[in-house]
Amino acid sequence: MKREDLRNCKRIVVKVGTSSITYPTGKVNLGKMECLIRELSDLHSAGRELILVSSGAVGAGVGKLNCPPPSSLPEKQALAAIGQGILMHMYEKFFSEYSKSVAQVLLTRDCFSDPVRYLNSRNTLFSLLNFGVIPIINENDTVAVDELKFGDNDTLSAMAACNAEADLLLILSDIDGLCDSDPRKNETARLIPEVSEITAEMTENSKAKGGALSSGGMFTKLSAARMTMANGIPLVIASSDEPGVLRRAAGGEAVGTLFLPFREGGYASRRRWIAAGSAAAGTVTVDDGAAEALLRRGKSLLPSGVVKIEGVFKAGDVVGVKNASGAEIARGITNYSHEDAVKILGRRTSEIEEILGRRDYEELIHRNNMAVLM
Repeated sequence: MKREDLRNCKRIVVKVGTSSITYPTGKVNLGKMECLIRELSDLHSAGRELILVSSGAVGAGVGKLNCPPPSSLPEKQALAAIGQGILMHMYEKFFSEYSKSVAQVLLTRDCFSDPVRYLNSRNTLFSLLNFGVIPIINENDTVAVDELKFGDNDTLSAMAACNAEADLLLILSDIDGLCDSDPRKNETARLIPEVSEITAEMTENSKAKGGALSSGGMFTKLSAARMTMANGIPLVIASSDEPGVLRRAAGGEAVGTLFLPFREGGYASRRRWIAAGSAAAGTVTVDDGAAEALLRRGKSLLPSGVVKIEGVFKAGDVVGVKNASGAEIARGITNYSHEDAVKILGRRTSEIEEILGRRDYEELIHRNNMAVLM
């Protein structure tokens, strides 16, 4: 991959650090936030799909109450509850000036470890993007406990990028990118423009923590980079103070540090995992019309096209899709358990609610969660 290839990235996750949108006092920096949102809105108007992962809730809470930074988890959760509303109010206000719609998405770690929650959050993000809405993601600090916490929004942004099959992750902070030594301690530190492998020396040099109101630092950004690189997603770390940083980074200019993916395309990488890296918990057999729709027209699998269900599986599991001849033509993540799938087998979408008492999804397997094998 080359820098200029970033021009072709359609779905972009942008992570904004606390220092990028607040003053050291914790109060929201309206000037920086407005510049950021103008750039995001311009990228969105140019046809890019955007997901914003925003830090700053705790800092905004500190600024609102004029109190010291939190020293305990309950204090952090309380300040996040106060600050999150402030942040979303400002985002809504500024984005609306450019006729953009936004949505708040609060996540905890089990949204990625639990199959059903993972599927639900994934489908919600896809639906918001289809509506032309910009999701604004943050950790649900007010309810997260130690075992559920991401620990930092760098990790959260990488997990969200993988979940949403992003083409690019941009992490904005108060640093220019990865340097060969800590620039806060060494004035001669040099920026590393491109990274294809994260070395032990890089990790050792990155162990300094971020600011008092942030939970990350370069160490957590390298952890995020490992995740995106392994999932085929390029990552750029750059300074939010760099003029036009979003436009320039997404346009393939040499700003910040580019972490090259180990293989091409997060979208293709996700399809490979479904196709070959996962064990099928069961199978569904489809009629000729459904097989044609999946293979030739890129459609989702509806219950009406299913003629047989085999195996025991739950919503969020990977299942194989067979044609009438018994050949596996696709694999995908099912929206329904085998019990529910049997009940709606061969039925129209309009009948699902009457049969199950609910209609969570119209599709048995959505095309976004399917890998075609033929």
